[in-house]
Amino acid sequence: MAKCISCAAPLPANTNKCLYCGSHNDVDLENRHSYTVIQKQSNQLCPHCDKQLQTIELNINGAFLIARCEHCFGLFFDPGEIDILLESAVSNVFDTNRQHLDNINKDRYQGNKKVKYIKCPVCRAFMSRRVFAYRSGVVVDHCKNHGIWLDSGEITHLLEWKKAGGQLLHERTIEAETSSSHYKTARDYTDTLPRYADMSPVIDLFEAVVWFIGKYFTD
Repeated sequence: MAKCISCAAPLPANTNKCLYCGSHNDVDLENRHSYTVIQKQSNQLCPHCDKQLQTIELNINGAFLIARCEHCFGLFFDPGEIDILLESAVSNVFDTNRQHLDNINKDRYQGNKKVKYIKCPVCRAFMSRRVFAYRSGVVVDHCKNHGIWLDSGEITHLLEWKKAGGQLLHERTIEAETSSSHYKTARDYTDTLPRYADMSPVIDLFEAVVWFIGKYFTD
């Protein structure tokens, strides 16, 4: 669990406000990636605070810009950017710790969090809600045209999920489902073959008659 950068007390799941000293902790980015505020106010609006988002640049192999709310610390990623951030922060994971994954999700679960549909910071249309990946425990708000919104603390949740082998488990699950689908398709095709095999005596007789007629008229 993350600790308050001010008093070192444990921080509650999915929050940046310390219950002991009251300090706000930008745990999403603190001590993970250095960043620079490129634009203090953009034309994008926070779906929770209804205030203009700032544009920040992360130090990840060149320019990497994301939108951030300086009030609630929510983050808005363009399509594909979350995968880039996760890859840059966590790599060389070769095993899955299922118990650790369960503990991460249990620790960060907020049972009293209300389900709320929010608007895309760009087009202002309501976004859909979906689980980010298999057993990630993070439900993201998704606009198919403009990107994904993460509430405060959820990027940390995903970083912990990946480090515990969550993404590796997700990829293996997708691979297994794909292989199962291909096997089912092949099996369904094979199941149709006996219907043609039952006709083999008829086919053999037809070919024999064709051969006899051809030989009779050519000799």
